[in-house]
Amino acid sequence: MSYKDFINWISATPAGGWIVKTFAARLDPAIYKLSGGRFTSSGPLTIPQLTLTTTGRKSGKERTVQLGYTEDGDDVLVVASNFGGTNHPAWSHNLDANPAAKILLGSDSKEVVAKRLTDSEKAILWPKIADTIPQMKTYVKRTDRNIKVYRLTVE
Repeated sequence: MSYKDFINWISATPAGGWIVKTFAARLDPAIYKLSGGRFTSSGPLTIPQLTLTTTGRKSGKERTVQLGYTEDGDDVLVVASNFGGTNHPAWSHNLDANPAAKILLGSDSKEVVAKRLTDSEKAILWPKIADTIPQMKTYVKRTDRNIKVYRLTVE
């Protein structure tokens, strides 16, 4: 098994998800930024990643998370999988309340506007997303909730 396959496999397990939520979620945005988008706490990137900065819908403060993404033309798609958990991640609620956000792709910072995909749009793009981010195949099986997908378009 290659390093990439191992990291993608372990991150889709319950224990790996716990490690990512508990430790990597706090460390990865800083490591990603300092390395110019080349590394996270698990080492070299195994899937395309970015940092997403939203405005907290209640606090009004900037909130930054590390996410896998899929390219779709000039846009990027991010998935509110929350590791297949029962609740949507906080960042998705922030985008629903205020679609203006920032992303860091490698060392390039961009202002974006988020649009939540409809179920039919998501169904068309899901195979591409699951090919780019293999963990999604596991996460979608873990939950009954309708996992949100957002298109991020550079302003």
